[in-house]
Amino acid sequence: MVASSEPHVAPRQALKGLVLAAALIGAWLGLHIYGVYLHRWSAWSILVAPLCVAAQTWLSVGLFIVAHDAMHGSLAPGRPALNAVIGRFCLAIYAGFRFDRLKAAHFEHHRAPGTADDPDFHPDNPRAFGAWFLRFFRTYFGWGQMAIVTAYLVAALVVGARLPNLLAFWAAPALLSALQLFTFGTWLPHRSGDQPFADHHNARSSQFGDVLSLLTCFHFGRHHQHHEEPWRPWWRLKGQ
Repeated sequence: MVASSEPHVAPRQALKGLVLAAALIGAWLGLHIYGVYLHRWSAWSILVAPLCVAAQTWLSVGLFIVAHDAMHGSLAPGRPALNAVIGRFCLAIYAGFRFDRLKAAHFEHHRAPGTADDPDFHPDNPRAFGAWFLRFFRTYFGWGQMAIVTAYLVAALVVGARLPNLLAFWAAPALLSALQLFTFGTWLPHRSGDQPFADHHNARSSQFGDVLSLLTCFHFGRHHQHHEEPWRPWWRLKGQ
């Protein structure tokens, strides 16, 4: 891919990025509050609950992608403190993740993608989905996250949430979104295949159209472009 001649910062990029981030965060919080604290189970829940879980899963992916752009400074260019605040908030409500720890690991991934030095890669099994996902999950979901998740569960139950609601509308979307992020943002782009990678980024991009690319991983599946041009926010990643 030829290096882009576009400017690293688009006109009104911070404004557009912050508006999109606010919409995603607001939608996530609204659906979370409804599902965990207000939803009452009944016959019509058979139709409503799966739709809510699917929507919350997608919005959870969006929270992580907003935090990812904050790590690269592309959410609000030139405003590192604002990027950090929004990134920390998104990861905290998502699953209690620590922004600085994930940012350090993500930059290690960019320095040596698809190698033994890449924390997101599985050098011993570079094609196996299950083993790689388990390693990926263990890398990022440790005792600290478990403690935070447990504390939130207890606090939510104390203020009136019901355990089935927590499991359906918070735990399930968090786990499903982790699986979605891994599948479309890590495994498919970086897994070894019959054809060699194009360059040292050891990444490939999905060939999905705009709608499917947005639904699967907020265009993060256009992964080779992201590695070549990490200054692009998710909404500026283009089809191949």
